[in-house]
Amino acid sequence: MKNRIWLFLILLILPLLSFGQGIDEKINEAFEPISTFFSNIIFFEVWGIPFVLILLVFAATFFTVVFGFVNIRKFGTAIAVVRGKYDDIEKHGIEEDVNVNIVDGDLPDTIRDESKDGEVSHFQALATAVSGTVGNGNIAGVALAIAIGGPGATFWMIVCGLLGMSTKFVECTLGVQYRDIGPDGTVYGGPMYYLVKGLKEKGFATVGKVAAVLFAIFCIGGSFGGGNAAQSNQATIVLKDLLGLESTASGTIIGLVIAVVVGIIIIGGIKRIAAVTEKVVPFMAGLYMLACLYIILSNFSYLDDAFGMIFSEAFSPRAGVGGLMVVLFQGFKRGAFSNEAGAGSASIAHSAVKTKYSASEGLVALLEPFIDTVVICTMTALVIIIFNSGGAFEYGGDGSGAVLIDGISYEGAGITSQAFGSFIPYSGIFLTIAVVLFAISTMISWSYYGLQSWKYLFGRGATADLVYKLLFCTFIVIGAAANMKSIWDFSDAMIFAMVFPNMVGLFFLYPVVKRELNKYLNAIKQKA
Repeated sequence: MKNRIWLFLILLILPLLSFGQGIDEKINEAFEPISTFFSNIIFFEVWGIPFVLILLVFAATFFTVVFGFVNIRKFGTAIAVVRGKYDDIEKHGIEEDVNVNIVDGDLPDTIRDESKDGEVSHFQALATAVSGTVGNGNIAGVALAIAIGGPGATFWMIVCGLLGMSTKFVECTLGVQYRDIGPDGTVYGGPMYYLVKGLKEKGFATVGKVAAVLFAIFCIGGSFGGGNAAQSNQATIVLKDLLGLESTASGTIIGLVIAVVVGIIIIGGIKRIAAVTEKVVPFMAGLYMLACLYIILSNFSYLDDAFGMIFSEAFSPRAGVGGLMVVLFQGFKRGAFSNEAGAGSASIAHSAVKTKYSASEGLVALLEPFIDTVVICTMTALVIIIFNSGGAFEYGGDGSGAVLIDGISYEGAGITSQAFGSFIPYSGIFLTIAVVLFAISTMISWSYYGLQSWKYLFGRGATADLVYKLLFCTFIVIGAAANMKSIWDFSDAMIFAMVFPNMVGLFFLYPVVKRELNKYLNAIKQKA
């Protein structure tokens, strides 16, 4: 194992050292045209609106209506499932299951064995998926949305989160329903599998195979972009700001350090670090929310004004920000980037749950956008809006997301850091630690998503795994060295590209989800 780690580090560092002087600038110059190319392709417009935005809004609204506002009606049931209230039903089932399963064409014994499949509990699956979504999208992404779209973008982020709960429910139910179980009990799930298996059932085998391959390619890109480069980019920004680093190679150096830490974890060499991170990050998330609450409650008298701006400017944005579509797009773009509803990535994590009812995990999954976007993103937005009540910076700016505060340019997590610093002394250190830990946690989760897609395309051999992990860690360095706009453009493009093939599966297979939901709810009723 030690030899593999040293080989991994040597293969990672040597190519980067060959750049010599001005490494940050060279990396940025090489990456920026790539970012622009992918961004222009993915965000093509229809009637002046990015088509991916139309698709996400339509799908989320459609699933919300078709499933009878499951995001609201079954919110309490979802919490009960996470708490383990229905564990007995999922382990042992009910007598009526035998008849239902025969109608579905499955043998009763096979169905009962399904409760043994899986590797994690409902809570663990939710925690894993949330650790992949609660990250710098909540800190930097929200600041970026407000800097460009103004306070009104917050309203559309909340709407995106509420509607996205239904989309997440559908895709994660399908993730469990069509997962693969390896001979050793390892679970392989996600859109790749429900696209192939589900569409084959519907008589569209070729379409399913093509969509699965496209999704796997885009998911690998998403793991390099939003799940990786964007995270290291924001961690580097706050570290450079805290340490006062201005050298041209500082971004690359920080990126290399982060890449080594993440590389050692994902190569499997230091499992204890991963175990500690899983405990520390939820703790940091709790502290982050408490810090937000402290600022919000300390400025309680301004809270009604802040919400007033959020709602009024959602429909009537100020001139410096631009039109309604700019505000709406920024809100949905950052909301969808943060909670990934519609992208299908979370279904990879949720598919590993231990259950015989696939819809049970779909209900658990709908909590994810609520926690990530409706709660945490909104809290971050309120802190920034309260901070800017005195006119610290101009909403809209030059459209890049960078703003001037006291004559100094800040962007992303840097804006959030300034907001925290104005209310809490020495918060810069706290927020820097939070951003770095969130970044590493998100990278670890997304390395799993990307690796699962890589395995789907290239097999499950050790060499293929090593190649992916090298590429993954290389993008950590690229993200740290490149400028924020090019990194986030690329990250957005890769995350949103996953939406297109994933939606093919969701629209074809939502009747299966409806059947599975009814089966699970009937089991709960009859056991009560």
